[in-house]
Amino acid sequence: MDPVEQRTRPTRRTRLTVARVAGVPLHVDASMLLLTAVVTVLYASLARRQLDLGHLGGYLVGLGFAVSLLGSVLLHELGHALTARRYGIGVRGITLELLGGYTEMDRDAPSPKVDLLVSLAGPAVSAVLGAAGVTATLALPAGTLGHQLAFQLAVSNVVVAVFNSLPGLPLDGGRALRAALWALTRDRHRGTEVAGWIGRAVAVATLALVVLLTLRRAIAPLALPLMLLVAVTLWRGAGQSIRLARISRRLPLVDLARLARPVLPVPSGTPLAEAQRRRAETPAPGAALAVVDAAGRPVALVDPARADAVPPERRPWLAVDAVSRDLGSLPALPVGADGEHVMETVRSHPGAQYVVTAGEDVVGVLHIADLAQLLEPKRKTNT
Repeated sequence: MDPVEQRTRPTRRTRLTVARVAGVPLHVDASMLLLTAVVTVLYASLARRQLDLGHLGGYLVGLGFAVSLLGSVLLHELGHALTARRYGIGVRGITLELLGGYTEMDRDAPSPKVDLLVSLAGPAVSAVLGAAGVTATLALPAGTLGHQLAFQLAVSNVVVAVFNSLPGLPLDGGRALRAALWALTRDRHRGTEVAGWIGRAVAVATLALVVLLTLRRAIAPLALPLMLLVAVTLWRGAGQSIRLARISRRLPLVDLARLARPVLPVPSGTPLAEAQRRRAETPAPGAALAVVDAAGRPVALVDPARADAVPPERRPWLAVDAVSRDLGSLPALPVGADGEHVMETVRSHPGAQYVVTAGEDVVGVLHIADLAQLLEPKRKTNT
């Protein structure tokens, strides 16, 4: 399964880089071990019934099928990756995980046409693999191991191609629908929202299908949690698409000259209580406290969370330096940066504060809570 927005997929999970395929880094998420185990066990049971194998033989065949299935997922994602690279979109990597895989790209498609081609490349690869599996199934003698593997690979790839083509985000078909709506309305954000709401409908339909198959005992007990997870993931992914569309629509409102909090310089060694008193008496009580050296140059920034954690009775005796972070350790943003640049910096360097600069001068501090309030005014944020 593909992500809601492939370039925004979280990357701080437990994963291992195992290879480079066609120049694209390949990562394996720890959750893939669970997928491999589930597929191996389920298919081993089927193989023992269909091929009259022992327990060990069944598990070996099941493991072989799991590896083949992951190979199909990898080829599906390579379809996305290579097509994106063909149109000048950088690819950060491919990750295989519990629900299949996803491709990380460094930017969005520049046009509806490119978005459409990139989104359909994965299902097209799966469809070709499914057709090859069908051909092999018809060519191989029935009742043999080769015939059984070919049949299962054909079915799994056809299912992946059809399911991913459903017209709702975060599926590939949802990205294709977004591209079509983008072309018709010239509004990418509206297309994303519509495809996201349809994606929620697909999630509900998937959940209903899971319940129906469970009542009819058509699902193996071990597969039920995985299918429920697919339905929940679809719902969450669709919701994330809608949220990202609304955020992106407000990115032109980002103006660091207005959004950044002013800086109040305090000399190194100033008690925290005194620094906070000075700030409270200024016209901007929300100003950021910058620690300056003897020459008046900012060298550190008081961390609001660390400062708030200090008990009031200790603040007169604790210097601001003890609750500050060195300026060099904080990500910086030029005061003229647009919304896209700001969001890319936030994604690359998550944090609570960002130094806003004009040349070599520090002119303000951006608090992530202020940015969140601007981009999502109806969403509650911690200040």
